[in-house]
Amino acid sequence: MKKILGIIPARYASSRFPGKPLADIHGKPMIIHVLERAKMSKTLHDVIIATDDERIFDAVVSSGARAVMTDSNLPNGTARCEQALRIFGGEFDAVINIQGDEPMLDPIMIDEVSEILDNCECSTLCRALDDDFSNPNIVKVVMNQKGYALYFSRSLIPYKRNESNLPVYQHIGIYGYSVDFLKKYVRLSDTPLSSAESLEQLKILEHGYRIRISVTKSRRDNIGVDTPEDLERVRDLMNAEIRKGSDNK
Repeated sequence: MKKILGIIPARYASSRFPGKPLADIHGKPMIIHVLERAKMSKTLHDVIIATDDERIFDAVVSSGARAVMTDSNLPNGTARCEQALRIFGGEFDAVINIQGDEPMLDPIMIDEVSEILDNCECSTLCRALDDDFSNPNIVKVVMNQKGYALYFSRSLIPYKRNESNLPVYQHIGIYGYSVDFLKKYVRLSDTPLSSAESLEQLKILEHGYRIRISVTKSRRDNIGVDTPEDLERVRDLMNAEIRKGSDNK
């Protein structure tokens, strides 16, 4: 069995929502909600927060969880995971990079990413998209017949020139990496398609590595909190879950 470390990158700076990891949701910082859901995973051996801000670090530690301080100049969450792994230490076979702004994360998704990491460098998830195909903020993915990514794009892929029931798949931004590949990945040079689409995962494909993809069985909508309006939506949904749970007792 692989020994897997879950890492949740969390930065304080955000152009649309500064300090969002510490945004209060029912008396807890958002990042703690993510952490608690990640700990429900059946495949993770441990979970840590990787941050560049002492306020986030202090909030995590005061909750009884573990955090690692990383460089504030790192280019992305993957690089933050790699540095956090080196600082944290321990013998791990793989790392799951968990988005820190999805407080309604379904832990089943972490297990799905973990379970397909055998014999590949990287793994991730997708789900069928029903509408909003032209939205560039929704990343689409196409796969080969063995379940490996062919391409990710902000544009609609595939373009159905001919009548077809072929689904359009939305990429879900949770990644698994073998430890060996994670160390290699952060040294890879930038690539043209990755820069053009502003999609970090394309760099992996452009350098000739594989990304395994699973269609998630989860029906939960992982709502990313990018704005204060998103936060209010999450609070309302959590209130509804609490009321539903009370009604079922």
